[in-house]
Amino acid sequence: MKRRTLRQLRPKRQPENHHSVYVVLLDPAVGKIRTVRAANPDRKRKLPCVYVGMTGLTPEERFGNHKAGNKAASVVTRYGLRLLPELFAHLNPMPFEAAARMEVDLAEDLRRTGYTVTGGH
Repeated sequence: MKRRTLRQLRPKRQPENHHSVYVVLLDPAVGKIRTVRAANPDRKRKLPCVYVGMTGLTPEERFGNHKAGNKAASVVTRYGLRLLPELFAHLNPMPFEAAARMEVDLAEDLRRTGYTVTGGH
């Protein structure tokens, strides 16, 4: 096979900065789950419950996968309502390593603010 043909058959590389963090608004019923309450002892009940995640897809595609049950966090499948782009859109896109760190940092920042947070590994 000619080198030129081989290059055309290889999948196109994705841009280096194609990872994103995202935040999903969860139903307030999540706050009644014992493990969620234990992970958020300083939560403010007036602030929403959220899930923080990271993806190589667009946040919209990833949320769709959660709701369809594909590689999904059960809390998002059961309680996910919609994305909250006002909490994450300004951060995206970024390289994988930055996104992995940003997922943890964003979850910690939201938890410190008083949100009830799940995810954010």
